[in-house]
Amino acid sequence: MSDKPAAPAAPSRASMKKELPEHFRGYKHVWVFIEIERGAVHPVSFELLGEGRKLADKLGVELASVIVGAPGGATRQAAQETFAYGADLAYLVEDEILSDYRNEPYSQAMTQLVNAHKPEILLLGATTLGRDLAGSVATTLLTGLTADCTELAVDADGSLAATRPTFGGSLLCTIYTLNYRPQMATVRPRVMAMPERLEGRQGRIIEFKPDLDEDKILTKILKFIPDRDSAKSNLAYADIVVAGGLGLQSAENFQLVRNLASVLGAEFGGSRPLVQKGWIGSDRQIGQTGKTIRPKLYIAAGISGAIQHRVGVEGADCIVAINTDKDAPIFGFAHLGIVTDAIRLLPALTEAFRKRLSPHGRDRLAG
Repeated sequence: MSDKPAAPAAPSRASMKKELPEHFRGYKHVWVFIEIERGAVHPVSFELLGEGRKLADKLGVELASVIVGAPGGATRQAAQETFAYGADLAYLVEDEILSDYRNEPYSQAMTQLVNAHKPEILLLGATTLGRDLAGSVATTLLTGLTADCTELAVDADGSLAATRPTFGGSLLCTIYTLNYRPQMATVRPRVMAMPERLEGRQGRIIEFKPDLDEDKILTKILKFIPDRDSAKSNLAYADIVVAGGLGLQSAENFQLVRNLASVLGAEFGGSRPLVQKGWIGSDRQIGQTGKTIRPKLYIAAGISGAIQHRVGVEGADCIVAINTDKDAPIFGFAHLGIVTDAIRLLPALTEAFRKRLSPHGRDRLAG
């Protein structure tokens, strides 16, 4: 029998948690930042309200939306819309300086609002705007931020458990902000399901006037020029998506994916290796480092289905996988698997759908 002492057990999360500092104990409620650009609310904001509703109910607190912008109808209309998606109240932060997004004034306004009303949890969309704002606000508030979360939950002690992929997507890691407030997280579009819209639901609006000075803000907006290419891909919100992987063998064969997508009235995309090879643009990449999608139908041709890809597609209602390798990981989460060569099957599928689908038939397929 060895006299060597046993290795000490790894400390549990509970044992590592200190007593929350006194000045943080008054922080309550769950907030969702509502992203508005050019008068339109980004759908990820409504998705986060659905998730925030679950967190608030478990904590027994209120769910609040945060609307930042110039005074006018767009912000108040957005506030009313958030009530339909689950918010109990809306913080309305209005100033002419906030008419267009700039990091400095938005960060200042959000920091002032947080310090004044003290939320326990603050959620933002992991969009270009949301990522930019979340990082600066978390830094200014000296709190933690978990980015690109795929799951949010509340532990028995009330801590936010924010889960995200790590190590290149090979592992899922749950991160806690134990001794700082607010607990912040960003979530990519389409990771969370869109909640049901409840017509007629009402809430209260709390107006907040931030202390901003245009002369002290370095960045200025001289002119807005829309990106004409921004609408060329609508993967995240497409009802049907057809995608290809390295199993297609060549860039020329990727045209088979485009052809099927065209017949189905679908969007097309691909896995990360196709972007790296230059077969498709980065706006068409599906997966952890690309777009997260939740279509009604997803057809994956020649895609192995590594965890990085799975994270981006597992919210689809129906996944059809086509691969020559019967042991490909994608068959572990696909609803329908076809073990065959996609290069041979895709033209046959395209022709079959072309014959059977009228222009109106595409709507029936999506439904």
